[in-house]
Amino acid sequence: MKVAVDTGGTFTDFVYKEGEVLRFFKVSSHPENPAKAILEGLREVLKVPSPQILIHGSTVATNAFLERKGVDFALFTTRGFEDLIFIGRQARPKLYDFFVEKPRPFIKPENILGLKERVSAKGEIIKPLNKEEILRAKAWLIKKGLSSCAISFLHSYRNPVHENLLKEQLLEIPGLSLTTSFEILPEFREFERTTTTAINAYLNPIMQRYLSTLRKELKGTTIFMQQSSGGYMTLEEAAKFSIHTILSGPAGGVQGAFLLAEQLGERRIITFDMGGTSTDVSLIDRALPYTREYELDGFPVRIPVLDVHTVGAGGGSIAYIDEGGILKVGPQSAGADPGPACYGKGMLPTVTDANLVLGRLLPDYFCGGKKKLYPEKAFKALKGLAERLGRDLRETALAIIRIANIHMTKAITKVSLEKGYDPREFTLLVFGGAGGLHACALARELGISRIIVPKLAPVFSAFGLYFSTFTKEFSQTLILPLEERELWKGALKSLKKKAEIYLLQNRGSIEEMEWEYYVDLRYAGQGYELTIPWEEPLKEVFEREHERLFGFFLKDHPLEVVTLRLRAKERTKFDGFRLEREYFLFPSFETKLFTDEGERIAKVIPWDSLSPADTLKGPALVVDAYTTFYLESDFNLEVLSGYHLLVRKDGYA
Repeated sequence: MKVAVDTGGTFTDFVYKEGEVLRFFKVSSHPENPAKAILEGLREVLKVPSPQILIHGSTVATNAFLERKGVDFALFTTRGFEDLIFIGRQARPKLYDFFVEKPRPFIKPENILGLKERVSAKGEIIKPLNKEEILRAKAWLIKKGLSSCAISFLHSYRNPVHENLLKEQLLEIPGLSLTTSFEILPEFREFERTTTTAINAYLNPIMQRYLSTLRKELKGTTIFMQQSSGGYMTLEEAAKFSIHTILSGPAGGVQGAFLLAEQLGERRIITFDMGGTSTDVSLIDRALPYTREYELDGFPVRIPVLDVHTVGAGGGSIAYIDEGGILKVGPQSAGADPGPACYGKGMLPTVTDANLVLGRLLPDYFCGGKKKLYPEKAFKALKGLAERLGRDLRETALAIIRIANIHMTKAITKVSLEKGYDPREFTLLVFGGAGGLHACALARELGISRIIVPKLAPVFSAFGLYFSTFTKEFSQTLILPLEERELWKGALKSLKKKAEIYLLQNRGSIEEMEWEYYVDLRYAGQGYELTIPWEEPLKEVFEREHERLFGFFLKDHPLEVVTLRLRAKERTKFDGFRLEREYFLFPSFETKLFTDEGERIAKVIPWDSLSPADTLKGPALVVDAYTTFYLESDFNLEVLSGYHLLVRKDGYA
């Protein structure tokens, strides 16, 4: 049996196959011990203590960094560059903020050691790293007693000989976790390469302990970890390159959205994943959206990730009044424990409480009736805010929803309008347990006329994980004129050979691999580059992309090939399953909703009572075991095969 597990801040989601039918369920997360929820789900709900294959999306590395709970580690760098991580780039993201705060450091300055060595930008050795310097570094590290270290020398992407020499000596230290920059990021720009390498060293021991626990508890199970780029990697790779898991959960959702959209004939979609803690959005224009421009809590991380923008607006986002008397929502979240006030433990008002007060969340049917809600506690939590604002309870709840929607609308414009895309030309694909309650409002605000809500919406990231395949990225910085075709084509052959050797050693075969080629190009003299698919003629492809992003291109200006990229990807096997009703049924009825237009009577219909080709006009609540879809009055829906919902704005086909 194969099981996919996505660990979120509020719930842990499971997807598995029973015969040809895809099934799913949720259990409450244990943020202090994520493995506990996985084991509970497997043993107590699924009754399978040790499945054959487990594909896992984890937030362990991400949370450890955000909370600065990594390990003390050492960083070896070229002498004179010891302060690189603290200085960073000269770019100021908040130009007019007189009180801007720099990102919280994750390494102590006294744990950084500069060594006498130097390699030129062409890879020539200017100053050799001698044996005395290596032994000095080794003795210093032993004296420090640190269990993890990073090595990032200047221009090692061109010639890693010095990093290799130091690595060989340091690996003689028992139990040392070691990260070298040429292995994790063989590309130029020393600041980004150093931060990426250092963060990996900071997180590796944390991930290794977590994976060791899973391996110990799940003997006989082959465990794969989802990567931020959409494919999975082996447990051994995850223990060595933990930084590749920082967006593993959201990446699963985008991967699943891409697969489902292809099945439904949708080529251009905006994904909207609203969970308990945050909302993740992404834009797919006929292909998965990869990027290498990612920041983790203020520090650049240059690894391939699916382009996902996250905002702190989820079902558990806390509403409060700031010092100036203004109502705000998020980014602080009530999480799984204590959770929203209506869960019975918390006292602070959240987006979930506001939806309940407005009648959009039905206490008797929440989580399939398995989780008790306390409406009186939601009313009590919002009452304090309402009194301070001088508004009634429903007006306050509507204000909370409006503010949360504004945060999420801005997130969608970030991945669409700010990148040259018109959101009106896309279909909104909605998932996550809370996404369906806000989908129509966001579509109206952005002018989007079509919404798709998958039947597996509440566990959609786990669905994406289930159909994930092995993926490995390879890259090499060159910086050559585009005209030097023989040189960079030779370098591409070398990169392909390196990839094949790696895969044969670690996978045993390359037969099932698909190869995707990309290249970073720029105009000569530019300080940034664009990654484009390898399609001839490269010059025209680059000019089209440059014009789309920036509104112009330079017709006769020379181009440079900066970095070659290669993605090896196992073929996706997206067939042989079907979806069935979970038979969460109850008699349909009518309920009272509170909207911006006033009080409305809405139909309440169990999702599992709907059949393909059924239609419905809003206002209505379509209720499933783990999610509710709020169909607003100016929208209608049609049920597709697979029990997915196709929602249209009135007046649109």
